[in-house]
Amino acid sequence: MTRNTAQTDRGTQTVCLAVPLLPGTTSTDREQMLSCWHGERAEEHAVSRRLHGITRESVWIQSSPGGDVAVVLIESPDVATAMLGLATSQAPFDAWFRDHLRVVHGLDPAEGMAVPEHVLDFHG
Repeated sequence: MTRNTAQTDRGTQTVCLAVPLLPGTTSTDREQMLSCWHGERAEEHAVSRRLHGITRESVWIQSSPGGDVAVVLIESPDVATAMLGLATSQAPFDAWFRDHLRVVHGLDPAEGMAVPEHVLDFHG
């Protein structure tokens, strides 16, 4: 486990990312993420995430003075391995997903991503 992921009581690592959306891409991201959640891409999305060991993925869109941001939560027994799998998989859905990330965020997971610094983790 890296310093930048939180370990839950059930042995799952959690990471949360804030990824800026490129201007004009918010509605595209919203539509595609809803498609992955409840729409035509839901089955392929679920298969992909199970294949890579992701047990939870949740996305919010947050408006900010600097533009819209996608807030992404990922849980997996091994977040680093899951992210590497998503970045390198040749499966059609994963290739589509990487292309979507390039279009709406301007990033390519295959080139690596900065992991946020974990600075607080309160459990009541």
